[in-house]
Amino acid sequence: MSIQELPLQNPPVQELPLQEPPVQEPHRAPGADSPGEAAHTDARDAEGLSVWPRSARPEPHGDVSVGGVSLAEAADRFGTPVYLLDEQEVRERCRAYRTAFPDADILYAAKAFLCRAMAHWVQEEGLGLDVCSAGELALAVTTGFPPEKIVMHGNAKSPEDLRTALRLGVGRIVVDSTSEIARLAAITPAGTPQPVMVRVVPGIAAGGHAKVRTGTDDQKFGLSLTDGSAQHAVTRILDQPHLELVGLHCHIGSQVTAVKPYVAAVRRMVGLLARIRDQHGIALPQLNIGGGHAIAYRPGEESLNVSVLAGRVRAELEDGCARTDLPVPRLTLEPGRAIVGPAGVAVYRVLAVKRTATHTFVAVDGGMSDNPRPALYGVRYAPRLIGRPSSAPPRLVTVVGRHCEAGDILADEVALPGDIHPGDLLAVPAAGAYHLSMASGYNLVGRPPVVAVTNGIARVLVRRESLDDMSRRDVGL
Repeated sequence: MSIQELPLQNPPVQELPLQEPPVQEPHRAPGADSPGEAAHTDARDAEGLSVWPRSARPEPHGDVSVGGVSLAEAADRFGTPVYLLDEQEVRERCRAYRTAFPDADILYAAKAFLCRAMAHWVQEEGLGLDVCSAGELALAVTTGFPPEKIVMHGNAKSPEDLRTALRLGVGRIVVDSTSEIARLAAITPAGTPQPVMVRVVPGIAAGGHAKVRTGTDDQKFGLSLTDGSAQHAVTRILDQPHLELVGLHCHIGSQVTAVKPYVAAVRRMVGLLARIRDQHGIALPQLNIGGGHAIAYRPGEESLNVSVLAGRVRAELEDGCARTDLPVPRLTLEPGRAIVGPAGVAVYRVLAVKRTATHTFVAVDGGMSDNPRPALYGVRYAPRLIGRPSSAPPRLVTVVGRHCEAGDILADEVALPGDIHPGDLLAVPAAGAYHLSMASGYNLVGRPPVVAVTNGIARVLVRRESLDDMSRRDVGL
């Protein structure tokens, strides 16, 4: 066994221009490839960039640029680990959803990743926001996001969450339990009924892992369609003069690659809308079918075709309402990962290479504190050596983090050049969602910065968390 090591260095750097701006690709809706687009996609596949931001380009000396910014140069200037977020990619994905669903409300799911700039971008692109806490809500509103375009979620909203939502005037609150109905009604001021929706569990299994399948019975989210809990919640809300029931909500899971589960969910929700009309004499005007749209993390993986989803969902909704003689409700979707996930790239520096009898471990200067997803869900990524060329034959390695856990693995059994060594840089694409939003303070390492890249300019959105930041919360003995 041999070990090579390199000290960790993270020089602080601020905003500055880097490379020449890239040629911008024309906008297109998902699934609407032209012959020219197909050729571009084939070229990206050949370059190993199929799951990278669309602006990603191979550069001399083994480097890659995103948004016209050299990743190797950004790593040197901003330190590592560092997350780069392609602003143009985020904006184009927002526009793609609006193109695919022109008559629907698109809400960005803030839990995927939220900062002030992200809230500003999605607002400028005409999207609303889906938040899960008073913290997410306050950040968005203090950034200038219109509260009436915000929906508040959560299976266990705290009193502070509910009071903040009412005080700031959120557009809708999604009721997730019967106990929440009385709690919310009790604190809602008289004369201004709060619009609410009921989160319904439609009894549909979908999602990339058991821990993210939220459409099935016997789990913490929502009210079951099967056992009548959803219908009971509707009745209770209608009995509350301070609450205004405006629609139904469901979210079947995350990393859903197929359209069929969404179509089935719409069919069941329309059936419930019809039963509510028959029982209570009201036609609810809104239907929210959540998000969970899959992206590809590695070449060859499936992602959800949003254009196909739009056509099938709209057809099912219109046909179902025609069969039951219902007016077609206003549709709402909540994509998060599908907007920000493919726009992010994480860059790490190799600190050590350890070869055992059966494995080669490549240790980097980040890990489960900035990306817990591999430890939580066993997800797999496709890291790439950047910053230098290599003609060495590839070798299967396991990329591990710096934390004191055997499960701190970022990428298991991936092919990297056999001459990889300390000081090298590794870039991980599809890193925009559920990395920093789930980051922790484990080992007091500090969370990495977020740097926006576009047109050859890099600017810090969220600075690196320092030891001083973490120490301030410790009040001492």
